[in-house]
Amino acid sequence: MDSATEAFVAHRSLLFTVAYEMLGSAADAEDVLQETWLRWVGVDLETVREPRAYLVRITTRQALSRLRTLGRRKESYVGPWLPEPLLTAPDVAEDVELADSVSMAMLMVLETLAPTERAVFVLREVFDLAYDEIAEAVDKSPAAVRQIAHRARAHVAARRPRGVVSAAETRDALEAFQRAVNTGDMQGLLDILAPDVILLTDGGGVKQAALAPIVGAGTVADVLRGIADAVLQPAQVNGCPALIVRLNGEVDNVIAVRIDDGQITGLYAVRNPEKLSYIERETTLHR
Repeated sequence: MDSATEAFVAHRSLLFTVAYEMLGSAADAEDVLQETWLRWVGVDLETVREPRAYLVRITTRQALSRLRTLGRRKESYVGPWLPEPLLTAPDVAEDVELADSVSMAMLMVLETLAPTERAVFVLREVFDLAYDEIAEAVDKSPAAVRQIAHRARAHVAARRPRGVVSAAETRDALEAFQRAVNTGDMQGLLDILAPDVILLTDGGGVKQAALAPIVGAGTVADVLRGIADAVLQPAQVNGCPALIVRLNGEVDNVIAVRIDDGQITGLYAVRNPEKLSYIERETTLHR
């Protein structure tokens, strides 16, 4: 391989992770990587001191542009928009900070940030880039980036799960949830669901799904009766335990959860077939 290709391949998983955390869409992240590559091969490598930082800068700028386009698409999206779930390798779960940053619950929190705030938060908090590196990537001064980072941290802290939830705790909650759904144990389901649990279903106008959030343990439990006959397959999705729901052997949807104080407070069910293509093969994420 030539030096440009070698550098790109070496950092590809990192660049994909940066783009995915900024966009919540694997398909759009892949498009960003293609655009990054096209720009990278036109760079005079003699002028590049640090290929990793340079590639991250290109990727961030392309992702920011795509994020603004994606925002316009979401405005016309049918029903709730959820991030695209990824079947992830076991090593992602072993990196607790990475797993937390790509969890469906955290990606939903990141959705509430403005594009530049999201970029700064991801680059600083997840990838630990220096403020001056981030400043170059987002075309702001280092002082402005520090202010944006402070604001974004406060915003995320106010909305993220209240405590650190281990993979074991999430797995236990999902096992109780799966058992209750499969056996029709309504009381068992009500016990694991928080009273104010929220269920979001993303069908994208292609598959049947609720067009608004479903709130409350009793209402959510009633809705979940509809998957009692489905096969619920435990899997590592976005670095966290989740369930792949299969009907007649085919993936129907993916359910990820948010846990607070030992109960499920959020259920994220992705049914849109366009968002399920990355659930049949493992995706490598890297910091």
